[in-house]
Order: sequence, then structure tokens, then C-alpha cells
Amino acid sequence: MKNALRKIFAPLLNGLESGTEPYHYKPLSRKILLFFGVIFVGLGALAAWLIPADADPGYYFPVVVFILAGSYGLLVGLLGEDRAVAKIWGNK
Repeated sequence: MKNALRKIFAPLLNGLESGTEPYHYKPLSRKILLFFGVIFVGLGALAAWLIPADADPGYYFPVVVFILAGSYGLLVGLLGEDRAVAKIWGNK
């Protein structure tokens, strides 16, 4: 199942997983990335829930940004290789 999902999301993962330079990976980095991904998706969902039904559509911009950022973090945290997680954190 993971390989099928990796093929589907390959366009998003390939940029982070490419390269031959050395990288420094810590397993805690993946856990923190997953934690913040859940937090961002949760904040986006909470914000969407709190917006009144007759509100201006511009109020949904932060919702979209938070949910997309959180989803990308979850995607890299769950499906990405160690190199991708290291690149998210700056590879220092």
C-alpha cells in the first residue's frame, strides 16, 4: 500500500528525495513533522468550523493554507524517505 501511495504522490516527494549530497537525519525529526502536520490540519479544520456560514470567502484562505501545509507535512512524514525529512528540516 505504501508503495502505491508513493507512486501517486511521487511528484511531491521527488523534489525532496533527489540529490546525492550527504544529509543528517534524526528519527525525532519525523515524529515532530508528523506532530506539526496533525496540529496544522487540526487548526485548519477548527478554523473552518468556526467561520460563520455567511462569511466572506476570503476567510477560507487561512483554512486552505493550514490544511495544505499540514497535509504536506503528513505526506512527507508518512511516505517520504529519510532524505526528504532531512530536507524539510534544513539538512544541517
